[in-house]
Amino acid sequence: MSAAAGEPGGQRRGRSIAMSVAERDAFLAEQRVCRIATTDSSGPHVSPLWFVWDGRALWLYSVVRSRRWADIEKDARVAVVVDAGEDYRELRGVELLGAAEPVGEVPRAGEPDDGLARVEQLFARKYRGADTIDYDLRHAWLRVVPTKVVSWDFRKLRAPGSG
Repeated sequence: MSAAAGEPGGQRRGRSIAMSVAERDAFLAEQRVCRIATTDSSGPHVSPLWFVWDGRALWLYSVVRSRRWADIEKDARVAVVVDAGEDYRELRGVELLGAAEPVGEVPRAGEPDDGLARVEQLFARKYRGADTIDYDLRHAWLRVVPTKVVSWDFRKLRAPGSG
C-alpha cells in the first residue's frame, strides 16, 4: 500500500520522498481531517471528513443523508487525501484509492458490533479523548480498503546546495 515491496499499488515515482509504512501509519494516526472525492452523473464532489486508520483500512464516520453517501451507493470508488504542511519543504500526505463500503448499522444506533468495536474506540479516543462515541442516528461507517496508496514527505528532499 505504499512504496514498500510486496504491497499492492505501490508508488513508482517519488520513491525518495515516499513515507515508509511506519511513517504513513503514524501520519494517518495524527492527522484529523481527510478529503474524500466521490462522483455522480453531475461530476466530482470533494468533502472533508473525520477518519481513523487501523493499519489496513480507512474508516469514515459519514452522515448517511449526504451527497457523499448517495454517490457511494451508486459508485463505491473513492479517492481520499490526507495532507499537512504550509511551506513547500514541509508538505506531506497520503492518497488512498479504493472502494467505500458501509459496515454495520445504517444509520448507526449503537447495536454491539465486534467488527466496529476497535474502530469506534480509535475514533472516540482521537476526537473525543474518550473510549466511546455518541450515536446520533445520522451517521454510519464506511470502510475503504485501499487498492493503491501514494505518499509523499517533502521534508525528505535535499536542501538546495546540500550535494
